[in-house]
Amino acid sequence: MNGTRHPKTALVTGASTGIGAEFARALAERGYSLVLVARRFELMTQLGAELGDRFGVTVRPLPADLAGPSGLAKVEERLRADGSGEDAPIDLLVNNAGRGGGGHFHRQETDELDAMIDLNIRAVTRLGRAALAAHVARRAAGEGRRPMGVINVSSLAGELPANPGGAVYGATKAFVTRWSESAAEEVAPHDLHVTAVLAGFVRTEMTREADLPDLAFVPKERIARESLRAWAAGHTSVVPDMRYRAARNLLRVLPGPAFKALTRRRR
Repeated sequence: MNGTRHPKTALVTGASTGIGAEFARALAERGYSLVLVARRFELMTQLGAELGDRFGVTVRPLPADLAGPSGLAKVEERLRADGSGEDAPIDLLVNNAGRGGGGHFHRQETDELDAMIDLNIRAVTRLGRAALAAHVARRAAGEGRRPMGVINVSSLAGELPANPGGAVYGATKAFVTRWSESAAEEVAPHDLHVTAVLAGFVRTEMTREADLPDLAFVPKERIARESLRAWAAGHTSVVPDMRYRAARNLLRVLPGPAFKALTRRRR
């Protein structure tokens, strides 16, 4: 590392649309330079131009498919940048890229399940490790109290005792939440923050076919805003909606058998 003072920089995955794009907007408003990661280069370029013009920040697209080894390795390398070259070190990783998928488990295609596990678990874990290892090294080198860490976009689906019709998806999100909470405790002595975002239903490409009333959905802007506030405060998890916070609290006290009985009656 050198003594050059770099602008605070965030890397956001799944940044071309949806929650990822809202995180990018909220971070640009807070003065962060951005590295946007997604497969769709054109959409990232358009978003980058918008944010650069509006907030005067530097935005660089990094096209990558995080479900594949080459794309994952490319982003890991960017996260390891220590500022000694032309790339600024990454202060905040927003692990937002994810893949949904529903239906009865025994009917789902194995390729679909593999892709979901690769993106929701493998990519989140590998990128989180790359970011936190770099952050610990920077702290050891004496880089003060500059805010650093990771935000992992999880889901309330991971809190359900049973998730029929979304067994693998719910299990991947349970992993993200538990891993985030454990990693947060490990890096807390280094003054680093890791926060899991337990979102409810959100209007995105992943949920465009969901037959639910508008009131069931949480605005993407609120998720980004409340998640960044919780991360800055050092919270290990956040549910960015009052209704879904109440639902999570209920899930914590409702016995598993009672919940499963309710889901059976609804099917």
